[in-house]
Amino acid sequence: MSVGLQRLRDDAPAIRQGAIDKGEDPSIVDAALAADVRRRELLAEGDRLKAERNTASKSIGEAIRAGADANGPETAALKARSTEAGERIAAIDAELATVEATVDDLLLRIPNPADLDVPIGGEEANVTIREWGAQLPRIQPLSGEVGADALPDAPSWERRAHWDVAAGLGIFDLERGAKIAGSGFPVYRGLGSALQRALISWFLDVHTRENGFTEIWPPAVVNAASARGTGQIPDKEDQMYVVGRDDLYLVPTAEVPVTNLHRDEIFEATELPVRYAAYSPCFRREAGAAGKDTRGILRVHQFDKVEMVLFERPEASAAALEWMTGRAEDLLQRLGLAYRVLLMATREMGFTQGRKYDIEVWAPGVERWLEVSSCSNFRDYQARRMAVRYRPEPGGRPELVHTLNGSGLALPRVVAAIIETFQNPDGSVVVPDVLQPYLGRAELRPPG
Repeated sequence: MSVGLQRLRDDAPAIRQGAIDKGEDPSIVDAALAADVRRRELLAEGDRLKAERNTASKSIGEAIRAGADANGPETAALKARSTEAGERIAAIDAELATVEATVDDLLLRIPNPADLDVPIGGEEANVTIREWGAQLPRIQPLSGEVGADALPDAPSWERRAHWDVAAGLGIFDLERGAKIAGSGFPVYRGLGSALQRALISWFLDVHTRENGFTEIWPPAVVNAASARGTGQIPDKEDQMYVVGRDDLYLVPTAEVPVTNLHRDEIFEATELPVRYAAYSPCFRREAGAAGKDTRGILRVHQFDKVEMVLFERPEASAAALEWMTGRAEDLLQRLGLAYRVLLMATREMGFTQGRKYDIEVWAPGVERWLEVSSCSNFRDYQARRMAVRYRPEPGGRPELVHTLNGSGLALPRVVAAIIETFQNPDGSVVVPDVLQPYLGRAELRPPG
């Protein structure tokens, strides 16, 4: 279960409205309530019949001890009552198992209500809460000057999209990737591969050496219990690649295996917060659907990402979300990439999140904002599904933790933004200062 039966009973109108706000069918809330009512009716009837059967059994023994014929009419009537109760109890137990399974399934399908201050609506309701850096124009004065001070007659050059620059540099091979696996599975080569490794290593080094994260290298597949625990199923089955023979799923993000590290476990209060940073390849079937953004590496089926995962005390999770979002922003600032932070509206934030920020970088070659990070607070929603708890006091009653995660960062669009932001008129690309020690060079240049 995710929402929790007691909360469903106590706060059904708010949970129903939360489903509506997220664009989900609210009737599932009523179905869960009805199934819960039937479950409690069966439990009550079963308890009553078990008490009657126990009373009948006790009466049979007392009658025999008092001299009644064990096969006489008095004991026969008592035995008949006991048998009838036993048969009904068996029928109740069978129906109860079905009803309880229904309740559990319905609870998994109720979305996590958004925080009360989250804007209601779709993309149009997203709120930009801050921006950093300058949005470079696509048409750039050749002198490098930008803005009102540039002379109107100054010679200029036009920034190209990342796929055009990459073609000149020879760092992507999208055609051979399509030959090997299909569209949306890029091949990186030469300096393109080196840039991938540099970004991954630098992201992990910052998170572990400066931000206090413990690095995790998780499996690239998870079982159904893990996918269910973080909310990928039953909500996102169609977006995941399935290894059908072994009932495994390719990870859509390291969030899934890393959050499940502590499924069915109890933390001591002194252990919190727990902060993990993990690199993983990510696999998503829906990327590039309907022919949208299929050029270059903006929407692909396989990509690389470093993920941040936090386990927090409930009272600390709101501040933890702001802190974690700041860690993703810090990476972009050090790279020198302009970005904005959006508070996502209810229908844009996802099934499981209570609050979500998206961070988008500016890509001047395509003149678009590109999402490179989503930072989310799930409150106790995932923890309830995974039974991840903590003891507020030594020896005390365990309570649910809060879970959070955020991209720190996703690579494809960061790479696209670097290429489009730092390209030169001659087709070379300046390497951001922080990556130069990892790449061993200051520029990416065409071969030859």
